[in-house]
Amino acid sequence: MSRIADSPMYAHLWGTDELRAHFSEQGRLEAWLTILVALAEAQAANGVIPSDAAKQIRAKATIEHLDLDFVAGETQRSGHSTLGLLRGLERVVPPGVAQYVYYGSTVQDITDTWTALTMKRVGEIAWVELRALETDILELAKTHRSLVMAGRTHGQIGSVITFGFKVASWADEIRRHIHRLAEGRERWLVGQLAGSVGTLGALGQNGQAVRADFCELLGLQDPGMSWTTSRDRIVEFALLLAMIASTLARIGDEVYELQRPEVAELTESASGRAVGSITMPHKRNPEGSEHLVTLGRVVRSNAQLLLDASVQSHERDGRGWKTEWVAFPEVCLLTATSLRLARELVAGLEVDASAMAKNLDLTHGYWASESALVELTGKLDHRRGQEMLHQVLRHGSESGLDFKDALLADQELSRYLDAGTIDTLLREPVPGSAALMVDAVISRAQAERSRESDDW
Repeated sequence: MSRIADSPMYAHLWGTDELRAHFSEQGRLEAWLTILVALAEAQAANGVIPSDAAKQIRAKATIEHLDLDFVAGETQRSGHSTLGLLRGLERVVPPGVAQYVYYGSTVQDITDTWTALTMKRVGEIAWVELRALETDILELAKTHRSLVMAGRTHGQIGSVITFGFKVASWADEIRRHIHRLAEGRERWLVGQLAGSVGTLGALGQNGQAVRADFCELLGLQDPGMSWTTSRDRIVEFALLLAMIASTLARIGDEVYELQRPEVAELTESASGRAVGSITMPHKRNPEGSEHLVTLGRVVRSNAQLLLDASVQSHERDGRGWKTEWVAFPEVCLLTATSLRLARELVAGLEVDASAMAKNLDLTHGYWASESALVELTGKLDHRRGQEMLHQVLRHGSESGLDFKDALLADQELSRYLDAGTIDTLLREPVPGSAALMVDAVISRAQAERSRESDDW
């Protein structure tokens, strides 16, 4: 196999069986044939071609009737994207019907409509997977609503948060992607029937009626305007998939970082058959979270390629259009894989509350500095209190003092923060409104889900 995504050994990491079948040569040809049948039937319904011709095309437009070797040979010989398929179909219909195959349309009409059908299928998958992932994450957020852990900024331990708060931010982001999918559906799922330069010239005054019927037969919307060089729909959809894959990569990155042995607050599940390292048997590698980050990078790069290819010239431009043939399937396949892996990761996530507490203890209480600053409010000017704490705690850290001793060692500051107050701050971590925000995310998601369809 020339592509690792097609390798029997590695395919599970770079695609799903459902979408791999959709993007396979057979899957693509079957879809193109379905589109050709819809075109013929729409034309027959509007008197453009004879009804019997449409019936004959429907009867013969199946993979089983075609000589695929002939189709491949004609495609290679002609250098044309679909001429081999068209000639293969023309060979199996009655002689008088061949002239009506693909009548008045272009290859891009077929492939762009196939792309719209692909967006419909991938969108359906994303909708179901995102909502299932959201369910699991919301349950995780609810379970750990009040589990205190270190909040980290710039890679360093800051003030306290709860694990439920961290997880709720994942769910909140996923809900916005669900909104985007719902909002963009009508904009993306439109057919293409434009003809040579977009005017439907070969279909005369029947062009728009044929296009409307053609789209309806395929379960797509009528675009109302040819879009051969207007690629914003495809780009928008691909960029949304890239955003989804990036969210999943962010989740993966969090898990990757928090399961490092020196942190050990999270652990992803591992199969009993999994080998962590060939040369270092003690290792348990973060395979799932690591791969989510990798997939996100590749999806983003291909989405960027589609954005670059959207700058097209005049009424048709094969340079950008054919770029989509390579980049668009990759975006779809890899995002679907990311969704599957993210669900597996979240479902098997192990949370170590004791490690979270231990890591807070490693700071010797310095995590409570924000609470100390709040306690000073009203007793000192806020800016003055901030400056004093900064100086005192920096000196204390450099001197090896814990948080309490550092504060009490300063005569001026200790007048405002006595030993009893400091003990209370350390004994009762206050993660702000973290738990209330968890409740809000869960409540909002549940309300919206009750109004949503299970299907896209």
